[in-house]
Amino acid sequence: MVQASQSIDDMNLDELRAALAPLVAKHAAFDGWSEAAIGNAAAELGVPAERARLAFPGGKAAMIDAWFDSVDVAMLEAFPPERIAAMKIRERIGALVMFRLERLLPEREALRRALAILAAPVNAPAAARLAWRSADRIWRLAGDNATDFNHYSKRAILIGVYGATSLIFLDDESEDLADTRAFLDRRIGNVMEFEKVKARWRGSGARMPSLSRFLGRLRYPVV
Repeated sequence: MVQASQSIDDMNLDELRAALAPLVAKHAAFDGWSEAAIGNAAAELGVPAERARLAFPGGKAAMIDAWFDSVDVAMLEAFPPERIAAMKIRERIGALVMFRLERLLPEREALRRALAILAAPVNAPAAARLAWRSADRIWRLAGDNATDFNHYSKRAILIGVYGATSLIFLDDESEDLADTRAFLDRRIGNVMEFEKVKARWRGSGARMPSLSRFLGRLRYPVV
């Protein structure tokens, strides 16, 4: 993270990229995810455009990556452990997803353009990586420490929920994003019901016949 007192001239490229990312997104709403957006962001920050371009060697995908990362960093800062601890798991996920969307709201057109870029087949690996990174950060911040199959299933489900909610968000003109909030709440409700069913299924596992024991008896019948 860039310190407020840090001189622009003293920043390395990683720090410069973090400082530029929100500004590039602001200009991308008008200039697209382009060198023009980088140039305008550089002028606003007060750095040479040539140096600013060095911070985004991956082109459009790198600009979008940096912007999404800046949103994640802001989310991590906004939800310290004591704030998270006061919430139930459902509230945590809902609050974290809505924080990200509200953070993106001023640059909603930039988001629309970014999603169109990431939807291109050539950017599929980058899109998958960015979606997984954000889902992983949300779950970790929410307190999930699973390392088994649940680690992957929770993140995969959240990617679907977040992606569907983002589509509603892009065209939501309701007051205080009421339509987006209601849609997200319903989707999280569906996920919570799925988790309850899964937990009951696991709980009944001990009472279910063991396939390995059954096959063992076929081979070595009890006499």
